[in-house]
Amino acid sequence: MTEETTGITIIAEEKKEQNAVTVPQINGKRALCVALPLSGGKPLKMTGDNPHEFIPFLKESSIAWLNFPVEDIKKDADIIAMSLGFSSSLVPTLFSSYLSAYEDRDTEMGLMLPAVMVKKFDVLISPVLILIRKDLIVTIHAENVNRLIRLSRYADAFMRKIKPNLTQEDKLSIILTRIIDENNNLNFEHLRELEAQGDELSKNLLDPMASRGLIAPEIYNMKHALISYLDTLWATLDVINSLRHGDAELITDNPKLLARIGILSDDVNRHISLSEHMSEVLASGLEVLQSIYNNQLQILNNRLAFVMTWLTILGTAVLVPNTLATILSNPAFALGPEDRVWYSVLLFASTVLATWAAYWWVKKKSLLPIKVD
Repeated sequence: MTEETTGITIIAEEKKEQNAVTVPQINGKRALCVALPLSGGKPLKMTGDNPHEFIPFLKESSIAWLNFPVEDIKKDADIIAMSLGFSSSLVPTLFSSYLSAYEDRDTEMGLMLPAVMVKKFDVLISPVLILIRKDLIVTIHAENVNRLIRLSRYADAFMRKIKPNLTQEDKLSIILTRIIDENNNLNFEHLRELEAQGDELSKNLLDPMASRGLIAPEIYNMKHALISYLDTLWATLDVINSLRHGDAELITDNPKLLARIGILSDDVNRHISLSEHMSEVLASGLEVLQSIYNNQLQILNNRLAFVMTWLTILGTAVLVPNTLATILSNPAFALGPEDRVWYSVLLFASTVLATWAAYWWVKKKSLLPIKVD
């Protein structure tokens, strides 16, 4: 590359003015391009707001990475791709899939990976498009997806380490592997958020005064968030395995570089195992807590049954002397004050005997519950 960066920027500004009407600008963010010049030397950086600004810069590059944050990825991604020379059907084909996609067309490739953001129990999933041709890798994502910011800061240092004697496929594979790894690492970090929310939920479940009507939706939200997170990991694994075993023309055949893709697959598999283990722990913990609540309810039921049984015994015992008193109070018996001694003894004795008889019958029939403290 013979021109200085300032001269390239001037050319890009002129090109931008020519095409500002036909190509939408990317609001609020500036795209970044890092490239290795054709003439060798240090990597060069360029920023801009319009795809056409980068065309002269890309023509002077042997290989480049262009990162485009956009406001509306569904609307702008297709326009950006066609402006940079990709086929018009590539982006729509990627968007036709659910969470991830892999499209190999020999001279160009397209990947779609999920970018995960977790806020409490809300799992927000945004697509990251990776478009590849012989001398260019383009990443397109929404403005709120900030996972490539760190790579953007050190992209020139990273590309400086790429050996110039490598083939074009090797260079593309190294850059692509680094981009996928960066996206994966940011996805993995959100598992900690789910773990923290799960721990907080368990803490709330231990509170006997907590409302079951409020906790039940939280349990469902936690399970749903974990399932959604696992879906993104499985989708990412599908793309990596397709990239690893798809034998694409643009991807290297170097075993050492393919081993790096295998490491990405192992990392995703490990985090899938961690997420599934977390799901098992959550399920087992909920079962234990449910058993505790069932035991508490059983204890309460036993206490109520214990009280009701004794009330029944006492009610039965009082019924006998009450009946005797009602009968003997009839004028036909003509009881007077002189009868108060044997009358009192009769009532007392009938009460004791009726109480003992009721208790004996209930105990014999195993109707008396065991008191549980």
